[in-house]
Amino acid sequence: MPVWCCRCSLTGHFRNYSDTETEGEIFNSLVQYFGDNLGRKVKAMPLVEETSLLENSSVTLPVVVIGNGPSGICLSYMLSGYRPYLSSEAIHPNAVLHSKLEEARHLSIVDQDLEYLSEGLEGRSSNPVAVLFDTLLHPDADFGYDYPSVLHWKLEQHHYIPHLVLGKGPPGGAWHNMEGSMLTISFGNWMELPGLKFKDWVSNKRRNLKGDRVMPEEIARYYKHYVKVMGLQKNFRENTYITSVSRLYRDQDDDDSQDRDISTKHLQIEKSKFIKRNWEIRGYQRIADGSHVPFCLFAENVALATGTLDSPAHLEIEGEDFPFVFHSMPEFGAAISKGKLRGKVDPVLIVGSGLTAADAVLCAYNNNIPVIHVFRRRVTDPSLIFKQLPKKLYPEYHKVYHMMCTQSYSVNSNLLSDYTSFPEHHVLSFKSDMKCILQSISGLKKIFKLSAAAVLIGSHPNLSFLKEQGCYLGHKSSQPITCKGNPVEIDTYTYECVKEANLFALGPLVGDNFVRFLKGGALGVTRCLTIRQKKKQHLFVERGGGDGIA
Repeated sequence: MPVWCCRCSLTGHFRNYSDTETEGEIFNSLVQYFGDNLGRKVKAMPLVEETSLLENSSVTLPVVVIGNGPSGICLSYMLSGYRPYLSSEAIHPNAVLHSKLEEARHLSIVDQDLEYLSEGLEGRSSNPVAVLFDTLLHPDADFGYDYPSVLHWKLEQHHYIPHLVLGKGPPGGAWHNMEGSMLTISFGNWMELPGLKFKDWVSNKRRNLKGDRVMPEEIARYYKHYVKVMGLQKNFRENTYITSVSRLYRDQDDDDSQDRDISTKHLQIEKSKFIKRNWEIRGYQRIADGSHVPFCLFAENVALATGTLDSPAHLEIEGEDFPFVFHSMPEFGAAISKGKLRGKVDPVLIVGSGLTAADAVLCAYNNNIPVIHVFRRRVTDPSLIFKQLPKKLYPEYHKVYHMMCTQSYSVNSNLLSDYTSFPEHHVLSFKSDMKCILQSISGLKKIFKLSAAAVLIGSHPNLSFLKEQGCYLGHKSSQPITCKGNPVEIDTYTYECVKEANLFALGPLVGDNFVRFLKGGALGVTRCLTIRQKKKQHLFVERGGGDGIA
């Protein structure tokens, strides 16, 4: 999917606990789950009133997922007990992988050695489990084949791990707020989630399926429907905004002491005296009248599935805050659709060499608005995204790339009538009279009059609820988290953060910006939590039980 600079929807359909399941009922299901598996009765705590929202509770959930886009939805699906198995008649085109799958056909993929299965596979993700899961769901997709998945799914309710998925808007995340006039970068079947084929869903809408590329609004409706049809609603809470996620610590000399916040300084002084405990998640829920209801939850594990579209990246130059400078595709697209730029003689300036910038070029070009396209890289740079897209599958993006290569600025020819590219240039500043100053790699400066500018150079996730804005979790701890330049550093098979135990990250936060690949994160996290849960149950049984659960 494109790296589109847009914010998650801040509004959504309000639904309270009485419509689905109270927090107390979630706790009861947790109690029943552990009680059934350990063969003993566990005394339940009093139920939370049905009229409550996400109010304070002493219940500690096994998992809280922050973000309800495709990453969070897929994780909820697998935590709910859905398990993938090798289909009885399936033969994977990769003979080596198929041989490995046959060795443990009776086991679900969750219960197999992911490192062993991933070995030797290659794909367009740096995370091996993401490549593995993608090749199981879409065998040889990058070679242009449309082979069916080799997996089939079973709902095994005894594998259910209680969890909550918290999101700002409806399930689907930022897909509900993407520009509706454009096709997605991926085919519909690449955007689908396990267990519900996108084509089957969309065919019920009686849509003409001549083309496989789809509109973002269709994908958003599909994700929202997916949560409902798979029975996941009880795990989802909408209109929730997280303000802090912090560790609680316990004095290891006092088994009866409660979890508590301890200052960093105190912790450093007596680090050996305290052990890490659970997570405290604080925030508020917006209700129908617009008011905010605060909540505080406790979790053994937290999974970050926020995506990276919250905060558009800026050039950090003079004049960038002028009203004619846009920083997201929806803003720029809205200006064009409202006719604000139609008939303008001066060109629009588009900054960036990614797919979002290409979308903006196409949007302006198709509306007969002249374009100045500025980007820092050479047109022959092998890391350009256009180099990774087959021409036959993505003709419109290769049209943009062709123009980038063949319609570049020349001192002799000046600006071209419809589109002019400026490779290896950057913007020095914007002026109040709607002019911009460009500078080439050689230092030559040029001034142009504009009708508007769109700076589309990526975006950052909003991790303000974490200490240090979450920067400490990245490969480069001094820089903000970004999908490409500085993703969250994780164990590549469990998706657990290297620098923070019991904190997981998946999706764009770990570099998987395509829906095809973010599903691997759900597999890695689910396997990790399942293994730990089995160890915990075994430990409880060995100790002969206890008074309850935390």
